[in-house]
Amino acid sequence: MTSLLLHKYHGLGNDYLVCHRDIADRLTNEQIQILCHRHYGIGSDGLLIDSGDKIHPTLRIINPDGSEAEKSGNGLRIYARYLFDIGRVGHQPFLVHTAGGDVRCTVHDDPHQITVEMGQANFNPAALPALLDLPEALNYPLKLKDETLSVSLVSMGNPHCVVPVDKLDLAQVHRLGPQIENHPLFPRRTNVQFVEVVDRATLRIGIWERGAGFTTASGSSSCAAASAMRKLGRVDDRVNVNMPGGQLQISFSHDFQVSMCGPVHKIASLTVDEDCFNAAITQK
Repeated sequence: MTSLLLHKYHGLGNDYLVCHRDIADRLTNEQIQILCHRHYGIGSDGLLIDSGDKIHPTLRIINPDGSEAEKSGNGLRIYARYLFDIGRVGHQPFLVHTAGGDVRCTVHDDPHQITVEMGQANFNPAALPALLDLPEALNYPLKLKDETLSVSLVSMGNPHCVVPVDKLDLAQVHRLGPQIENHPLFPRRTNVQFVEVVDRATLRIGIWERGAGFTTASGSSSCAAASAMRKLGRVDDRVNVNMPGGQLQISFSHDFQVSMCGPVHKIASLTVDEDCFNAAITQK
């Protein structure tokens, strides 16, 4: 195998590898998992694959466990910055196609700041999908092994289960996140957000990401958490969402079209040695 060129970026500590589809086509699913592994590979929260042509940017997103995600807010900001860095786009808004729908991205004059119009928040459980015959699931009682939580379900083109809490506790995110992600209500699993409302313009959230686990930040999770709280009347149309990795700005139009703005930083461009794939991963 000849050398593989990859680029690494992060948005508030949520880090992704980026490559062109010509590189991704040479990788097996197992090799992608190795690349994302924190000890056996480069380490990342997933692989972003530039799958479109020069005119029609298209993004595929592979999670660290090898599953494919429909959409990622941080992934989209990172992909937009990557396209800017290689000269495919400038500062004018442009469309990106994802499995979770088309979105409009804008690289600001300061290219560290990216705005993504994430589309309309959908509160119908079938959109996630979730196995509920309801038009909406807001404050729904979700039964877990030892307790029942009040949750709200939101699709941002990918599935989200939002859990309001009086005080954010990251230990609770680690403890209950896997149970909710893999709950039988969600046949394709779900992303999970624990949300503390600080005031009508400020949220604090902890994130358990489908296929990745605990993450320091997530764009689509920020949009979903803010959308659920807006739907419940607990925040206004402009919300600062604070995560362990930092802050994103979320805003709404009257019909729940969601816009997200936040930073992206490049870490490295690097080539991968094929010896990376020769060691087997042993995981519990």
